[in-house]
Amino acid sequence: MIGQTSLASLPTLRTYRSHRISSWDTTGANTDAWRIEAGEKRVIGQIDGPGCIKHIWMTLGIPSEDYCRRIVLRMYWDGCAEPSVECPIGDFFGLGHGMRKDFITAPLQMSPQDGKGFNAWWPMPFSEKAVVEVENQGDEGYFHYFYIDCEAYPTVDAVADQAYLHVQWRREADTKGWAFEEGLKPEEYRNDPRWLNTSDRDNYVICDVEGDGIYCGAHLDIDCFQRNPNDWYGEGDDMMFIDGEAWPPSLHGTGTEDWYHGAYGPTTEFQAPYHGIILYSGNPDWRFKGKNTVYRYHIEDPIRFEKSFRMSIEHGHANKLSNDYSSTAYYYLSEPRRGGPALLPVEERLPRPNEERYG
Repeated sequence: MIGQTSLASLPTLRTYRSHRISSWDTTGANTDAWRIEAGEKRVIGQIDGPGCIKHIWMTLGIPSEDYCRRIVLRMYWDGCAEPSVECPIGDFFGLGHGMRKDFITAPLQMSPQDGKGFNAWWPMPFSEKAVVEVENQGDEGYFHYFYIDCEAYPTVDAVADQAYLHVQWRREADTKGWAFEEGLKPEEYRNDPRWLNTSDRDNYVICDVEGDGIYCGAHLDIDCFQRNPNDWYGEGDDMMFIDGEAWPPSLHGTGTEDWYHGAYGPTTEFQAPYHGIILYSGNPDWRFKGKNTVYRYHIEDPIRFEKSFRMSIEHGHANKLSNDYSSTAYYYLSEPRRGGPALLPVEERLPRPNEERYG
């Protein structure tokens, strides 16, 4: 069994061999990066199983920050023809908006200088084969440094009860909130029947999956690019439906700021191991625009499902706000399959320019 590694379990003499795939210069010189040309798709790691990827580190010599959205990271498990992970590379490592920035969470970090060191600690077990691939969907080449650190096991029994890592990346560039679109004032929209939201029909979807697995959380990237009435996305409730249950779901929250365990309209960045604010727009008044990244990872309290799982969140109370939402959700399934919907074309993944503001 793989088991969880902690300080208490470190002395346990498990049976495995440590192994690394990296971009090191095999000639013995110091050109320790791979050049990935424009339009190139390249396998950077192929590992025969049984085994488990324990850690991935990368750094990218890119021509512009939006290459964090132009470069696609894919992972395939045990011969599955479709990727279980297909995600813009920066988003996979915990921060959206096509940005790099220093931050620390338990499973993901961007390290100094200025977030250029990407780290992921999600365990990624497999029985037969793991394939890690990148694709440069930009117009210029870049240099890619990487480590893929893994454990190799003598028998498949070591991963017999282990599930496969999957990722869903999603974006809705304009959530088209009804109150904003109709120009309603608070005294008008609070008397509107739509103010009483008793379903997740119009919510922003973070994760929607069928199968037997474990949901492990997500980061949510919100660009408040419009001057909404009472522009506070934090009133949007999170809703999690397990195994196709009807409304109300087993897990229903009280607001987005509560989902990431902040309180009272926080205006400071804060990073705990499993929850926090990686990016705050910087404006002292949260009502006025800007890019934000918040997260909640279910590491100590993973959410188990056997048939299906759906997690969505309101964009403002009762979906009244028009904002730019994107998200990356992490979960495990008992068998490998496509992780989420097909990835959007590169033009639809790029972050909204900061100068593009309305209202």
